[in-house]
Amino acid sequence: MPVVPEPRIGGLSPLSTCDWPGQLVATIFCQGCPWSCRYCHNPHLIPADRAGDIPWRDVLAFLERRRGLLDGVVFSGGEPTLQVGLVDAIAVVRDLGFRVGLHTGGPYPDRLSGLLPRLDWVGFDMKAPFADYARITGVPGSGERARASLGMLLDSGVDLEVRTTVHPALLSTADLAGMAESLGILGVRRFVIQCFRPQGCADDELATLPSALDGEAIGGIMARFPEGYIRVG
Repeated sequence: MPVVPEPRIGGLSPLSTCDWPGQLVATIFCQGCPWSCRYCHNPHLIPADRAGDIPWRDVLAFLERRRGLLDGVVFSGGEPTLQVGLVDAIAVVRDLGFRVGLHTGGPYPDRLSGLLPRLDWVGFDMKAPFADYARITGVPGSGERARASLGMLLDSGVDLEVRTTVHPALLSTADLAGMAESLGILGVRRFVIQCFRPQGCADDELATLPSALDGEAIGGIMARFPEGYIRVG
């Protein structure tokens, strides 16, 4: 039987109330991402060839001590679906009695498809209008991969939050309105606007540009979503 590589872990948050809204979770930050979004506040997690900072055995030892104290575990990143051993890692976490959430941008639809039966919740990061993804991710064709992944998520029935990080220098109100219309047609109920956070952002120019949002305009856009809201911080 082939040996499955352990996931490379770039960080561990022992307690979070915002990474899976409504749940008390630990968040595992996986190392590596195929995209390089300018607003990323975890740029140290982007290099896929960088070794993880925390051994997987230490993560499991920590989770063993938190059994019965946490509602679940979120695999975040970076991009967790980059990890070849993610399916097995999720299985181990579920065997410990935890519900499992996933943060993903959807760059690997085929891998995501295999994970869906094992997930309780997904936070899907929509970067831009699908036709304009490369402007944010730096990778041609990334929008088509994200579109396919979102379609799978919606068909699966897994509890889903679609969220978009917004900096006015990258996404206009018109961009957001178009995205909201597309998501509404697809049947998305929970669309969340995340305000840009300069902390940790490696793009010095973006971090110093005005990032305040037009609250009135965005409020009008979000009104079409029964569970939509703006997340600050």
